[in-house]
Amino acid sequence: QVQLVESGGGLVQPGASLRLSCAASGSDFSIHAMAWYRQAPGKERELVAGIVTGGSTTYADSVKGRFTIATDNSKNTVYLQMNSLKPEDTAVYYCNDPYHSSWGQGTQVTVSS
Repeated sequence: QVQLVESGGGLVQPGASLRLSCAASGSDFSIHAMAWYRQAPGKERELVAGIVTGGSTTYADSVKGRFTIATDNSKNTVYLQMNSLKPEDTAVYYCNDPYHSSWGQGTQVTVSS
């Protein structure tokens, strides 16, 4: 069973940056594909960014050019670098491993002045 633990959320002002981390653990775990989702109050969970083995990435239109997803396979960790944060980025951010059908517990990101 794969466990995902997110960290790095917090309260920041508009224009600031945050880096989310998601550490994966489990027997014989290796990264095949990873993704970040987010869910704002009253809204459905949406895909923010994804990455697959080989480095191909995908981003939601709303975050293109501001967010970057990356992995460190030696640490079984996926990151989401978030720059130029906006109030509409406020949400709970979830790490997802689609290969192992696993989700993290979520980390709150709040962007407010």
